[in-house]
Amino acid sequence: MRTLPVITDPNVLVGPETRDDAGVYLINESTALVVTTDFFTPVVDDAYDFGRVAAANALSDVWACGGKPILALNIVGFPRSLPMDLLGDVLRGGADVAEQAGIAIIGGHSIDDAEPKYGLVVVGVVHPDKILRNVGALPGDKLILTKPIGSGVITTAIKRGLASKEQELEIIQIMATLNRSAGELFIQNYEHVRALTDVTGFGLLGHLFELLDGSSVAATLDLGSIRFISSAVDFVVKGVCPGGTKANLKAVEGRVNFGEIPEHLRLLLADAQTSGGLLASVAPEESDRILRELQSMGVEAFCIGEIQEGEPAVSVV
Repeated sequence: MRTLPVITDPNVLVGPETRDDAGVYLINESTALVVTTDFFTPVVDDAYDFGRVAAANALSDVWACGGKPILALNIVGFPRSLPMDLLGDVLRGGADVAEQAGIAIIGGHSIDDAEPKYGLVVVGVVHPDKILRNVGALPGDKLILTKPIGSGVITTAIKRGLASKEQELEIIQIMATLNRSAGELFIQNYEHVRALTDVTGFGLLGHLFELLDGSSVAATLDLGSIRFISSAVDFVVKGVCPGGTKANLKAVEGRVNFGEIPEHLRLLLADAQTSGGLLASVAPEESDRILRELQSMGVEAFCIGEIQEGEPAVSVV
Protein backbone atom coordinates (compact mmCIF):
# COMPACT_ATOMS: atom_id res chain seq x y z
CA MET A 1 0.00 0.00 0.00
CA ARG A 2 2.91 2.38 0.69
CA THR A 3 3.86 2.26 -3.00
CA LEU A 4 0.47 3.48 -4.20
CA PRO A 5 0.14 7.12 -5.28
CA VAL A 6 -1.33 9.58 -2.79
CA ILE A 7 -5.02 10.23 -3.42
CA THR A 8 -5.65 13.92 -4.15
CA ASP A 9 -9.31 13.81 -5.18
CA PRO A 10 -11.14 15.98 -2.57
CA ASN A 11 -14.28 13.87 -2.97
CA VAL A 12 -12.52 10.84 -1.46
CA LEU A 13 -13.70 11.11 2.14
CA VAL A 14 -12.24 7.79 3.30
CA GLY A 15 -9.31 6.13 1.55
CA PRO A 16 -6.75 3.49 2.55
CA GLU A 17 -4.71 5.69 4.87
CA THR A 18 -6.31 4.48 8.13
CA ARG A 19 -6.99 0.90 6.96
CA ASP A 20 -10.72 1.56 7.23
CA ASP A 21 -13.33 -1.03 6.24
CA ALA A 22 -14.46 0.61 2.99
CA GLY A 23 -13.82 3.59 0.78
CA VAL A 24 -16.21 6.54 0.88
CA TYR A 25 -16.72 8.95 -2.02
CA LEU A 26 -18.70 12.19 -1.90
CA ILE A 27 -21.53 12.55 -4.44
CA ASN A 28 -23.31 15.63 -3.13
CA GLU A 29 -24.05 17.46 0.12
CA SER A 30 -26.32 14.70 1.41
CA THR A 31 -24.93 11.53 -0.18
CA ALA A 32 -21.64 9.66 -0.25
CA LEU A 33 -20.98 6.21 -1.71
CA VAL A 34 -19.51 3.46 0.47
CA VAL A 35 -17.64 0.92 -1.68
CA THR A 36 -15.98 -2.32 -0.64
CA THR A 37 -15.07 -5.77 -1.91
CA ASP A 38 -14.19 -9.06 -0.25
CA PHE A 39 -13.84 -12.64 -1.47
CA PHE A 40 -12.08 -15.81 -0.35
CA THR A 41 -11.79 -19.57 -0.77
CA PRO A 42 -14.32 -21.92 0.87
CA VAL A 43 -14.32 -21.96 4.67
CA VAL A 44 -17.07 -24.60 5.01
CA ASP A 45 -17.90 -27.73 3.03
CA ASP A 46 -21.40 -26.89 1.78
CA ALA A 47 -21.44 -24.68 -1.35
CA TYR A 48 -24.67 -22.88 -0.42
CA ASP A 49 -23.41 -22.08 3.07
CA PHE A 50 -20.10 -20.88 1.64
CA GLY A 51 -22.03 -18.40 -0.49
CA ARG A 52 -24.00 -17.19 2.52
CA VAL A 53 -20.91 -16.68 4.67
CA ALA A 54 -18.93 -14.91 1.94
CA ALA A 55 -21.79 -12.53 1.20
CA ALA A 56 -22.38 -11.72 4.88
CA ASN A 57 -18.68 -11.04 5.30
CA ALA A 58 -18.55 -8.60 2.37
CA LEU A 59 -21.70 -6.74 3.39
CA SER A 60 -20.36 -6.14 6.89
CA ASP A 61 -17.87 -3.51 5.72
CA VAL A 62 -20.63 -1.13 4.63
CA TRP A 63 -22.35 -1.21 8.05
CA ALA A 64 -18.95 -0.81 9.70
CA CYS A 65 -18.66 2.57 7.95
CA GLY A 66 -22.15 3.69 8.95
CA GLY A 67 -23.57 3.01 5.50
CA LYS A 68 -26.65 1.37 4.06
CA PRO A 69 -25.98 -1.26 1.35
CA ILE A 70 -27.90 -0.63 -1.87
CA LEU A 71 -26.49 -3.15 -4.41
CA ALA A 72 -23.80 -5.75 -4.97
CA LEU A 73 -21.88 -7.58 -7.69
CA ASN A 74 -20.63 -11.16 -7.59
CA ILE A 75 -16.92 -12.00 -7.79
CA VAL A 76 -16.32 -15.62 -8.78
CA GLY A 77 -13.35 -17.85 -9.41
CA PHE A 78 -14.38 -21.39 -10.28
CA PRO A 79 -12.67 -24.39 -11.93
CA ARG A 80 -14.24 -25.94 -15.01
CA SER A 81 -13.50 -29.35 -13.50
CA LEU A 82 -16.22 -28.94 -10.85
CA PRO A 83 -19.96 -29.29 -11.54
CA MET A 84 -21.63 -25.99 -12.39
CA ASP A 85 -24.43 -26.95 -10.00
CA LEU A 86 -22.01 -26.26 -7.15
CA LEU A 87 -21.41 -22.74 -8.44
CA GLY A 88 -25.17 -22.30 -8.67
CA ASP A 89 -25.45 -23.23 -4.99
CA VAL A 90 -22.74 -20.71 -4.05
CA LEU A 91 -24.49 -17.93 -5.96
CA ARG A 92 -27.87 -18.88 -4.50
CA GLY A 93 -26.43 -18.62 -0.99
CA GLY A 94 -25.04 -15.17 -1.74
CA ALA A 95 -28.32 -14.04 -3.27
CA ASP A 96 -30.33 -15.22 -0.26
CA VAL A 97 -28.13 -13.27 2.14
CA ALA A 98 -28.25 -10.19 -0.08
CA GLU A 99 -32.04 -10.43 0.02
CA GLN A 100 -31.87 -10.52 3.84
CA ALA A 101 -29.81 -7.34 3.63
CA GLY A 102 -32.51 -5.73 1.50
CA ILE A 103 -30.47 -5.44 -1.68
CA ALA A 104 -30.10 -7.11 -5.08
CA ILE A 105 -27.01 -8.59 -6.70
CA ILE A 106 -27.19 -7.02 -10.16
CA GLY A 107 -24.33 -8.77 -11.96
CA GLY A 108 -20.69 -9.67 -11.50
CA HIS A 109 -17.70 -11.34 -13.11
CA SER A 110 -16.26 -14.84 -13.12
CA ILE A 111 -12.97 -16.43 -14.16
CA ASP A 112 -11.76 -19.99 -14.58
CA ASP A 113 -9.69 -20.61 -11.44
CA ALA A 114 -8.05 -23.72 -10.04
CA GLU A 115 -9.52 -23.08 -6.57
CA PRO A 116 -13.07 -21.81 -5.96
CA LYS A 117 -13.38 -18.25 -4.72
CA TYR A 118 -16.46 -16.15 -4.06
CA GLY A 119 -17.37 -12.77 -2.67
CA LEU A 120 -19.06 -9.48 -3.44
CA VAL A 121 -18.43 -5.93 -4.44
CA VAL A 122 -20.87 -3.97 -2.28
CA VAL A 123 -22.01 -0.38 -2.78
CA GLY A 124 -23.77 1.56 -0.06
CA VAL A 125 -24.75 5.11 0.80
CA VAL A 126 -24.10 7.27 3.83
CA HIS A 127 -24.66 10.91 4.75
CA PRO A 128 -21.26 12.66 4.59
CA ASP A 129 -21.72 13.95 8.14
CA LYS A 130 -22.59 10.52 9.56
CA ILE A 131 -19.70 8.36 8.41
CA LEU A 132 -18.50 5.96 11.09
CA ARG A 133 -14.77 5.30 10.90
CA ASN A 134 -12.23 3.16 12.72
CA VAL A 135 -10.69 6.31 14.21
CA GLY A 136 -11.98 8.77 16.80
CA ALA A 137 -12.15 6.71 20.00
CA LEU A 138 -11.80 8.72 23.22
CA PRO A 139 -10.60 7.78 26.71
CA GLY A 140 -13.49 6.42 28.77
CA ASP A 141 -15.32 4.93 25.79
CA LYS A 142 -16.65 1.41 26.22
CA LEU A 143 -15.80 -1.29 23.68
CA ILE A 144 -18.79 -3.30 22.45
CA LEU A 145 -18.39 -6.46 20.36
CA THR A 146 -21.35 -8.07 18.59
CA LYS A 147 -20.28 -11.67 17.86
CA PRO A 148 -18.34 -14.36 19.73
CA ILE A 149 -14.74 -15.21 18.83
CA GLY A 150 -13.34 -18.43 17.38
CA SER A 151 -14.45 -18.88 13.77
CA GLY A 152 -10.91 -19.16 12.41
CA VAL A 153 -10.07 -22.06 14.69
CA ILE A 154 -13.32 -23.89 13.95
CA THR A 155 -13.12 -23.49 10.17
CA THR A 156 -9.58 -24.90 10.39
CA ALA A 157 -10.99 -27.86 12.33
CA ILE A 158 -13.60 -28.31 9.57
CA LYS A 159 -10.90 -28.37 6.89
CA ARG A 160 -9.00 -31.01 8.88
CA GLY A 161 -12.09 -33.16 9.32
CA LEU A 162 -12.07 -32.70 13.11
CA ALA A 163 -15.31 -30.74 13.64
CA SER A 164 -18.61 -32.44 14.30
CA LYS A 165 -21.67 -31.62 12.22
CA GLU A 166 -23.13 -29.73 15.19
CA GLN A 167 -19.96 -27.64 15.54
CA GLU A 168 -19.96 -26.88 11.82
CA LEU A 169 -23.62 -25.83 11.86
CA GLU A 170 -23.00 -23.58 14.87
CA ILE A 171 -20.18 -21.68 13.23
CA ILE A 172 -22.04 -21.41 9.91
CA GLN A 173 -24.96 -19.83 11.75
CA ILE A 174 -22.65 -17.32 13.42
CA MET A 175 -20.75 -16.43 10.25
CA ALA A 176 -23.83 -16.22 8.03
CA THR A 177 -25.64 -13.90 10.46
CA LEU A 178 -25.66 -10.39 9.07
CA ASN A 179 -24.35 -7.44 11.07
CA ARG A 180 -27.36 -5.50 9.80
CA SER A 181 -29.22 -5.10 13.10
CA ALA A 182 -26.14 -4.00 15.01
CA GLY A 183 -24.96 -1.79 12.16
CA GLU A 184 -28.28 -0.02 11.83
CA LEU A 185 -28.47 0.61 15.58
CA PHE A 186 -24.96 2.05 15.59
CA ILE A 187 -25.94 4.24 12.63
CA GLN A 188 -28.98 5.51 14.55
CA ASN A 189 -26.65 6.39 17.42
CA TYR A 190 -23.81 7.71 15.28
CA GLU A 191 -23.24 10.72 17.57
CA HIS A 192 -22.42 8.31 20.44
CA VAL A 193 -20.39 5.79 18.40
CA ARG A 194 -16.93 7.32 18.33
CA ALA A 195 -15.26 4.60 16.24
CA LEU A 196 -16.46 1.45 14.49
CA THR A 197 -14.92 -1.48 12.65
CA ASP A 198 -15.61 -5.15 12.05
CA VAL A 199 -13.51 -8.06 13.26
CA THR A 200 -12.27 -10.21 10.40
CA GLY A 201 -8.91 -11.52 9.20
CA PHE A 202 -6.62 -9.65 11.58
CA GLY A 203 -8.53 -10.89 14.63
CA LEU A 204 -9.90 -8.95 17.56
CA LEU A 205 -6.50 -7.62 18.60
CA GLY A 206 -5.44 -6.68 15.08
CA HIS A 207 -8.58 -4.70 14.31
CA LEU A 208 -8.55 -3.15 17.78
CA PHE A 209 -5.02 -1.90 17.14
CA GLU A 210 -6.16 -0.30 13.87
CA LEU A 211 -8.71 1.59 15.94
CA LEU A 212 -6.19 2.48 18.65
CA ASP A 213 -3.46 3.57 16.23
CA GLY A 214 -5.85 5.79 14.32
CA SER A 215 -7.21 7.32 17.52
CA SER A 216 -3.90 7.62 19.45
CA VAL A 217 -5.32 5.88 22.52
CA ALA A 218 -4.84 2.66 24.52
CA ALA A 219 -7.31 0.01 25.69
CA THR A 220 -7.95 -2.49 28.45
CA LEU A 221 -9.78 -5.72 27.59
CA ASP A 222 -11.76 -7.66 30.18
CA LEU A 223 -11.01 -11.28 29.29
CA GLY A 224 -13.98 -12.58 31.31
CA SER A 225 -16.40 -10.47 29.27
CA ILE A 226 -15.28 -11.78 25.88
CA ARG A 227 -17.31 -14.73 24.65
CA PHE A 228 -15.21 -17.43 23.02
CA ILE A 229 -17.06 -20.20 21.20
CA SER A 230 -16.59 -23.23 23.46
CA SER A 231 -15.56 -25.61 20.68
CA ALA A 232 -12.94 -23.12 19.51
CA VAL A 233 -11.37 -23.14 22.98
CA ASP A 234 -11.31 -26.95 22.95
CA PHE A 235 -9.73 -27.10 19.50
CA VAL A 236 -7.00 -24.53 20.12
CA VAL A 237 -6.03 -26.25 23.37
CA LYS A 238 -5.49 -29.38 21.25
CA GLY A 239 -3.27 -27.47 18.83
CA VAL A 240 -5.82 -26.77 16.08
CA CYS A 241 -5.02 -23.23 14.97
CA PRO A 242 -4.80 -21.52 11.56
CA GLY A 243 -1.52 -20.06 10.42
CA GLY A 244 -3.14 -16.64 10.04
CA THR A 245 -4.07 -16.61 13.72
CA LYS A 246 -0.49 -17.38 14.75
CA ALA A 247 0.78 -14.63 12.44
CA ASN A 248 -1.76 -12.19 13.91
CA LEU A 249 -0.57 -12.89 17.43
CA LYS A 250 3.08 -12.53 16.48
CA ALA A 251 2.33 -9.17 14.86
CA VAL A 252 0.80 -7.62 18.00
CA GLU A 253 2.16 -9.52 21.01
CA GLY A 254 4.92 -6.97 21.65
CA ARG A 255 2.25 -4.33 22.24
CA VAL A 256 -0.03 -6.38 24.49
CA ASN A 257 0.30 -6.94 28.23
CA PHE A 258 -1.16 -10.43 28.59
CA GLY A 259 -0.07 -10.99 32.18
CA GLU A 260 -0.53 -14.67 33.07
CA ILE A 261 -3.10 -15.39 30.34
CA PRO A 262 -2.40 -18.81 28.78
CA GLU A 263 -1.23 -19.20 25.18
CA HIS A 264 -4.48 -20.68 23.88
CA LEU A 265 -6.48 -17.63 24.96
CA ARG A 266 -3.86 -15.30 23.51
CA LEU A 267 -4.28 -17.09 20.20
CA LEU A 268 -8.05 -16.76 20.35
CA LEU A 269 -7.79 -13.02 20.95
CA ALA A 270 -5.86 -12.88 17.66
CA ASP A 271 -7.95 -15.52 15.85
CA ALA A 272 -8.52 -14.71 12.18
CA GLN A 273 -12.28 -14.32 11.97
CA THR A 274 -14.53 -14.76 8.97
CA SER A 275 -17.66 -12.59 9.03
CA GLY A 276 -17.02 -11.56 12.62
CA GLY A 277 -18.91 -9.01 14.65
CA LEU A 278 -18.75 -5.23 14.79
CA LEU A 279 -16.42 -3.60 17.31
CA ALA A 280 -17.61 -0.19 18.51
CA SER A 281 -16.06 2.44 20.74
CA VAL A 282 -19.11 4.01 22.42
CA ALA A 283 -19.49 7.07 24.63
CA PRO A 284 -19.65 5.76 28.22
CA GLU A 285 -22.88 7.58 29.15
CA GLU A 286 -24.75 5.78 26.35
CA SER A 287 -22.99 2.41 26.27
CA ASP A 288 -25.30 0.57 28.68
CA ARG A 289 -28.41 1.69 26.80
CA ILE A 290 -26.97 0.78 23.41
CA LEU A 291 -25.83 -2.60 24.72
CA ARG A 292 -29.31 -3.34 26.10
CA GLU A 293 -30.92 -2.35 22.81
CA LEU A 294 -28.57 -4.60 20.87
CA GLN A 295 -29.35 -7.53 23.14
CA SER A 296 -33.09 -6.87 22.95
CA MET A 297 -32.82 -7.16 19.16
CA GLY A 298 -31.26 -10.60 19.50
CA VAL A 299 -27.69 -9.46 18.84
CA GLU A 300 -25.15 -11.37 20.93
CA ALA A 301 -23.39 -8.21 22.10
CA PHE A 302 -21.17 -7.69 25.11
CA CYS A 303 -18.94 -4.95 26.56
CA ILE A 304 -15.37 -6.21 26.41
CA GLY A 305 -13.28 -3.31 27.66
CA GLU A 306 -12.54 0.38 27.78
CA ILE A 307 -10.52 2.99 25.93
CA GLN A 308 -7.79 4.74 27.95
CA GLU A 309 -5.29 7.54 27.53
CA GLY A 310 -1.82 6.57 26.40
CA GLU A 311 0.22 5.31 23.49
CA PRO A 312 -1.59 2.60 21.51
CA ALA A 313 -1.26 -0.60 23.56
CA VAL A 314 -3.57 -3.21 25.04
CA SER A 315 -3.74 -4.65 28.55
CA VAL A 316 -5.78 -7.82 29.05
CA VAL A 317 -7.07 -8.35 32.57
